[in-house]
Order: sequence, then C-alpha cells, then structure tokens
Amino acid sequence: MARVQEKILAMVMAGGRGERLYPLTLERTKPSVPFGGKYRIIDFALSNLINSGIYSIYVLVQYKSQSLIEHIRTTWIREGVLPKHFITLVPPQMRASKEWYRGTADSIYQNINLIYDFKPRLVAIFAGDHIYRMNINDMIDYHLRKKAKLTVAVIPVSAKDASQFGIVDIDGNFRIKKFREKQRVSHNEKIYASMGNYIFDTDFLIETLSEDAHKESSHDFGKDIIPALVNKKANLFAYDFSHNRIPSLKSYEAKYYWKDVGTISSYLESNMDLLGNKPKLDLENQDWPIYASNLNCPPAYIVGSIVDNSLISEGAKISGAKIRNSILGRGVTVEEGCVIEDSIVLDFCRIEKNSHLKNSIIDRFNTVSGNSKVGYNKESDARNYYLDPSGIVVVKRGSRKAFYF
Repeated sequence: MARVQEKILAMVMAGGRGERLYPLTLERTKPSVPFGGKYRIIDFALSNLINSGIYSIYVLVQYKSQSLIEHIRTTWIREGVLPKHFITLVPPQMRASKEWYRGTADSIYQNINLIYDFKPRLVAIFAGDHIYRMNINDMIDYHLRKKAKLTVAVIPVSAKDASQFGIVDIDGNFRIKKFREKQRVSHNEKIYASMGNYIFDTDFLIETLSEDAHKESSHDFGKDIIPALVNKKANLFAYDFSHNRIPSLKSYEAKYYWKDVGTISSYLESNMDLLGNKPKLDLENQDWPIYASNLNCPPAYIVGSIVDNSLISEGAKISGAKIRNSILGRGVTVEEGCVIEDSIVLDFCRIEKNSHLKNSIIDRFNTVSGNSKVGYNKESDARNYYLDPSGIVVVKRGSRKAFYF
C-alpha cells in the first residue's frame, strides 16, 4: 500500500459558502468553522488523509477563505521530508475561465494542471466540511480490487434524511446503477447517501472533467458528473463506509460516525456527540488523532465551580460558575454566578458575572454582558441575536480585536 499511497494526490474541496450554517459562516467558510473546542471542521478531513498515509494534498479554497488560510498556515503547513509531502492552499486561479469555481467538478477542472504536474495513479477528491474519521486505505484497496474507474463513498441513511443527500442506487455487487440528487425515497428501500468523497483513476478523471467542461451544466459531481457516467455505464462502484474501521475504536463509539454539519442544529448535535461517559465520537484515540492548532495557551483554570459533562479547552478560566453539557473553546473566561447549559462557547469569549446561557452558540471574541440571559426568551433572543428555526440561539462573531484569527 505504501507504494500506492505515494502515487495518490488528494484534493480537498474547502470553498463552500455554508449558507445553512449562518451566522457561523458570516465571516468564514464552512470548513473553517470551529468545532469541539479546539478544532476546525476541516481538521477531520485532513487528519484522515494524514493518518491514512496520504501526504500530497491540495486544499481548494474560495469563499471567505482568509480564516481558513490562516488556520492551514499556522496548523498544517510543515516542511515535508520528501518533495511530494505537502499541504498547499489553492485559491481560484481562473486558468480555464474568468469565473470562480462554478461547481465541485469545475473546481478540480480549473486546477487540472496540478494533476498533470503530479502524475498520480489515483486522485482522492474529498469534502472538507464533514465530521468523521475514516481509514481511506480501505477505500483505496476496495477501488483497486474492484478495478473501478470511480469509487464513491456512501453511508446508510434513513428515509427521512434521504432528501438532504445524493442517493446512490446499487446492485448486489455495489456497482452504481443510479444517482439521485436530494430526492424523496420509499421507506422500503435500503438507502445509501453519497459522502462527497471520491477515488478516481487519474486518466478517467481528466477525460471526464474535460468532457463536462464543454457542456451546459452546473459542473457538479453529484448533479452532473456521476449521473452522466452512470448513463454511459462506466465502471463505477460504491464503497460502504459502514464497513470502515479505524484503529483503537472504543466499543461504545458509533461504528461509523459521519455528520454533515450543514445546519445549526446538526452542528450543535455533532458537538454534543463528543460528550458523555460513552461519546458517539471519542476524540481520545492516539492511533487515529485529530490534529488541531498548537496555539500557545496555558492550562485551563477552574476554581469554585461545578463542571459536569463538558469539554473545557486550554486557556479557559472559570470562577464560581456552573457548566453542564457544554463545550468551551480556548481562552474563554467565565465569571462568578454564571450558568452555562447545553451550549457552545467558542474561543476568546468573556461571559460576565451572573449571565445564563442555554441552548446557545456564542461565536468567537464575544463579551456577554453581566446578568444577560441567552436562550431563555424567544422574543428577546430574536431581537438581540440570531434565533435559528431549530430554536438554538447564535450570537454572531464578536468584533473584539485580537491577534488570533
């Protein structure tokens, strides 16, 4: 496998607007949204690639990308031992047209020169905006064993969730027979959703993208490329992510955890999946770590407080407060008399005396004034903050100046 890995080029699509995750995406792209106290969403995709021994990675950025660029620069860019060990950011070059990326397939096509220069055997095209751990070697082995031209990673989903995803119809050999983009399905079907992760044979990818580039289409893998290839009866297979296993997975964890954190409610829910005595996704795994920025913060400091079932990141300072079922980011200060429940407080916020937070997300660099109540009164919350249709309150990113990005 090592020899095969050296001939794999990974292209991570990290340019999405993430409009449904507003206002967390008001000033940043979705992959750059903080997650789990000390991570960014994109850290999961990049960690999966690195842990799988895939070290040649281009990250394609576009909308509101500065936050993501700074994160990659300070966290991920290191001097490689070999010339083909790199993580490189690629903003739109507009080499093939004068437009920005018109779709997921077009983002790859506009950077097809990178594929020509690298000369890989396989190209791994992965989304940078999902929360999951995946041993990509299993998918690569499967692709080679099937002699596939394209392999699409899929995950079983319920009928009620099917309309949110591209649905892949397969035969008994997991050959792709049909691809339906975000349609309702029968409750009697066994339903597989595309994860937005693809393994392509290089020559086949180049041929496919070149053909699509000259068509009138949205130039998207799910909407255009895969359905067209199915119609041509190309050798396409689905890889069942539910069979994927990573080292040292704990018995109580979800056997195959994957979450598209595309909405405020799914974002909060996925963060809460990190909590509990038996979390669905346990981040403590030395054999498959999720890498985060090594920001120089002191240890968390807690005095005279009750903290239950919560993640407290480095640099946090908590004095005389009660915190339950919550996640606090780095450098958060919580003063006396505060109560925080079922909430997320992102980096470098200050929660002043006697404030109460419930079912809320406080974005970075905010100061919540003393005696505030967030998440307790819908009318007040809607007037002062952003009230998501799910009922979750989001306080938009603060303007407090700091050298942190």
